[in-house]
Amino acid sequence: MTWMTIPSLVLGLGVLVVGAEILVKGASRIALMFGISPLIIGLTIVAYGTSAPELVVSLQAVFAGQADISIGNVVGSNIFNILLILGVCATITPLVVAQQLIRLDVPILIAVSALLMFFAQDGRVNRLDGSIFVLGAILYTTFLIFQSRREKNPEIAEEYAQEFGEPVPKTGQQIIRQAAYIGAGMGLLILGSRWLVESSVDIARALGISELVIGLTLVSLGTSLPELATSVVASYRGERDIAVGNVVGSNIFNILAVLGFAASLSPTGLAIAPAVIKFDLPVMFAVAVICLPVFLTGRLISRWEGILFLGYYFSYATYLVLSATSNENLSLFTDIILFIVIPATAIALGLSIIPNLFKGTKTAPKSDSD
Repeated sequence: MTWMTIPSLVLGLGVLVVGAEILVKGASRIALMFGISPLIIGLTIVAYGTSAPELVVSLQAVFAGQADISIGNVVGSNIFNILLILGVCATITPLVVAQQLIRLDVPILIAVSALLMFFAQDGRVNRLDGSIFVLGAILYTTFLIFQSRREKNPEIAEEYAQEFGEPVPKTGQQIIRQAAYIGAGMGLLILGSRWLVESSVDIARALGISELVIGLTLVSLGTSLPELATSVVASYRGERDIAVGNVVGSNIFNILAVLGFAASLSPTGLAIAPAVIKFDLPVMFAVAVICLPVFLTGRLISRWEGILFLGYYFSYATYLVLSATSNENLSLFTDIILFIVIPATAIALGLSIIPNLFKGTKTAPKSDSD
């Protein structure tokens, strides 16, 4: 480490967030100019744009020979997105879950998470595996566009129009200006990712912590800041469908596109550490699975479920720190989680779910924007 390592890390994170914001702004406005609906923009450009930092950082890490950061970035981001981002948003206000998320997107997230676990069993996501993921990303995006064109719910269309439908005149000057935004955003993403990866590696080596742990925590947190900002602002404004949809869509994109491109562009694919196969991938899969019963009952994430998500994220982060430092309390902490916290959570969820299955639904309180 040098005296510039920490400033480079902070600056890299800031540049990533600004770059993602500028990129999404330019792409959204060009899409509006050419008649693309705000709903399609929200489901594709915005959801994918907020995942652009993960993509650029993972590619940068692969080309720099730090595959552990690339894998840790994606797996850590997916865990962070659901447990911490949805936890924070649901604590602000109970989150409405769109029916399509339950019927389609969450099952797809569970399926692609399971597929990643399957591909990783030999210790590597090879180029063929990556190509399958990229094909899946193309098919999923195509389906989203097709499905959104059939959207008949005027409330959903209006919600996306309010968030992403700022009118922009279609002139040559405006097209050039928005194209410049896109170019500047991409440039900032590349620059910020380079600073973030290099400083993260320096910190990991200086502290004696593996690059994998840095990727699962520091890097994944940094690259998820756009998702955090987008979802928190959306939930605060009462646009609760957007808050949840942004997280689920970004998680699917992280696996299919981010890991897909990283693995397919790497000559040898991506090596997966045994620790990731045994622990972090199962945690990521479990987090995706738990969304289904939580989302299903009443199509609502309540405040207590948001607090539960937050508790699990901090438990996961604590486990990583204890494990990385070989702390003597790791075994006790693990036993408490396995034999007390998880069973208690299962009982609490069961008590919440079973009555709702017979009564109907949980209902969200009306927000000012409803």
